Amino acid sequence: MSRAPLSGTAIGIWLKLGSVACFIAMSALLKIAADEVPSGEMVFFRSFFAIPITVVWLLARGDLSTGLRVASPMGHIWRGIIGTSAMGLMFTGIGLLPLPEVTAIGYAAPILVVVFAAMFLGEEVRAFRLSAVALGMIGVLIILSPRLSGIGDHRAALGAVVTLMGAVFAALAQIFIRKLTKTETTSAIVFWFSCTAAALSLVTLPFGWVIPSPATAALLVLAGLIGGVAQIFLTSAYRAADASIVAPFEYASMLMALGVGYVAFDEVPTLPMLGGAGIVILAGAMIIWRERQLGLERAKARKAISPSG
Repeated sequence: MSRAPLSGTAIGIWLKLGSVACFIAMSALLKIAADEVPSGEMVFFRSFFAIPITVVWLLARGDLSTGLRVASPMGHIWRGIIGTSAMGLMFTGIGLLPLPEVTAIGYAAPILVVVFAAMFLGEEVRAFRLSAVALGMIGVLIILSPRLSGIGDHRAALGAVVTLMGAVFAALAQIFIRKLTKTETTSAIVFWFSCTAAALSLVTLPFGWVIPSPATAALLVLAGLIGGVAQIFLTSAYRAADASIVAPFEYASMLMALGVGYVAFDEVPTLPMLGGAGIVILAGAMIIWRERQLGLERAKARKAISPSG
């Protein structure tokens, strides 16, 4: 008996889960390399070796010419600066903190997007989403509190700070992406970010780059290739299914990070990390649900005023 073909929603969910798994695998590889290689150099490998994967993807879709065409060069440059900063900070955090903790703090980014969208894009944010943002920030503070208490590992405290800053820059990058989507194609945004991030990472060349061992170099190249695949999966997921359906599966990364952290790095999660992560995930889910409700309301309004309605 033949199986029924997968729906667009199911394909989108599987692609999203694939992207999450790839990003966790990439982070694990970079965590291994972090003992030998500085974060700026890791950004270069992650970005440069994602370029051939992206080019092959664009060729397969027949979108290479579209991916190379830009209408707002400065927009791509600013997105590149912010996004590269986020990547460098998060990679630094990966080397200083347990993988599940970096993942949990990174969940602050979509919550902060709500705040920055109100500040920089003029989007209206009402009480429900503001309450979700406040709840999410409480969760982040719970995760950070053991690291910032002034007792214990100063490296971990630094890791907590840089990871949170990485989440802030990642949220700002999303704001730039929202602006770019008004004039640029998704293909162009994906392609030129890899190019600009690879170029910008070279600024850190005088600050401690090393010639990696063959094994570490292989890990870095593999991380870049996997990161390119992850980006394609992520982009394709949101093309295949509605964002409000796909987005919650981002939180599967916590289960994956817990498993990889425990098996590969002997990292045992703490109660504050698990409790704070649960609160942040709840806040993120509330925001996703509210965005879906607002999307449905806007769709109904457009239908009501359309000439054929």
